[in-house]
Amino acid sequence: MTARARAVFLDRDGVLNEALIREGRPHPPSSLDELRISENVPGLVARLRAAGFLVIGVTNQPDVARGSQARGIADALSEAVGRTTSLDALLACYHDDADACGCRKPAPGLLEAAAVRYEIDLSGSFMVGDRWRDIEAGRRAGCRTLFLDYDYQEKKPMPPADATVRSFEEGVAWILGGESPAAREDGTLDPRALRVKIFADGADKAGMVQMYGNPLIKGFTTNPTLMRKAGVTDYAAFARECVAAIRDRPISFEVFSDEFDEMERQAKIISSWGDHVYVKIPVTNTQRESSMPLVSSLSQAGVRLNVTAIMTLVQVREVCEALSDGPPAVVSVFAGRIADTGRDPVPLMTAARELTRMSPNVELLWASPRELLNVFQADAAGCDIITVPNDILKKLGLIGQDLGRRSLETVRMFRADAVNAGYTL
Repeated sequence: MTARARAVFLDRDGVLNEALIREGRPHPPSSLDELRISENVPGLVARLRAAGFLVIGVTNQPDVARGSQARGIADALSEAVGRTTSLDALLACYHDDADACGCRKPAPGLLEAAAVRYEIDLSGSFMVGDRWRDIEAGRRAGCRTLFLDYDYQEKKPMPPADATVRSFEEGVAWILGGESPAAREDGTLDPRALRVKIFADGADKAGMVQMYGNPLIKGFTTNPTLMRKAGVTDYAAFARECVAAIRDRPISFEVFSDEFDEMERQAKIISSWGDHVYVKIPVTNTQRESSMPLVSSLSQAGVRLNVTAIMTLVQVREVCEALSDGPPAVVSVFAGRIADTGRDPVPLMTAARELTRMSPNVELLWASPRELLNVFQADAAGCDIITVPNDILKKLGLIGQDLGRRSLETVRMFRADAVNAGYTL
């Protein structure tokens, strides 16, 4: 083991061993006789360890505090799981919510304790779980998060995990870098293998609702410019309709005043529309006065913010400091507009990712993409989110398409246009 190791943290019940489902909700086995470990789990753990990760179980066992399971039974189950799957360690919390401890997920205590004990870089690590508590604990610890969605009859993670899959096998493939059971034979990336979350960027309500039905779309953003182009005349009515239609994914709306007092008033109104609503605040006003005092004040008041129009690393650093220790927040760097000036945005976005790693509550967003390639550049740079307009989203189906076929389609297009135009020489 070396300093600053990377780890994959795995929940126990539902990930390492099968959970018992009662009335649509998961429960731990009550005895060794009920313990079931899928035959592929030890091999998947071995793959993660072979890739250089420490593999550590982190589990809530509140039945001990509730008196419905003896501590000895809980420990015997954990010992059997750890031995069968060859974990590097398995840490458990035996408290219930009423104990208000720092180790019961969604608190990040188990992960932070492991980080100290094993010298782990949490920002380079992953948390894998099948419940919202697992994902929230990983997010608070600064890890990338992976949700195994087994359709339990309970709430989903909010904000959503960095990736959502249907099996531990698919999750391991995602962690190891884009390899997927659905990957194409020619080696090109499947959109479902991306680590970066795709947010739809637009102001067409019908289009937004349609994208809401696409599992690849993890959130939504809009702004006054897009709304004006779409013909929106009543800002609040449009926004409320979108919030009502899009109920469980992050959605951002922007203030439009140039005065900070009025920005604050608008931000509080927008924030009141829903727990999944983020308020977009520009990094400065039009007089180039910094918005950081307002950003800090709103963040400390519990408002979820998306700080926008950022284009320098100095701005990224200042925004992260202003958002520190607040609720979930987003730092939007306009990589496309940076590219418009002839600068390569990838090194800047990579450096920005290192800055945002120091603020576990902050996600880095690649804004204003110009082409589909930007999605994969954002993924490689470690960005958490990329906003993608509908014209680029429509090109997702082109990923991996045979270039010979694309060439022929282009030739046919030129030919058809010339014929339809009636050109002669």
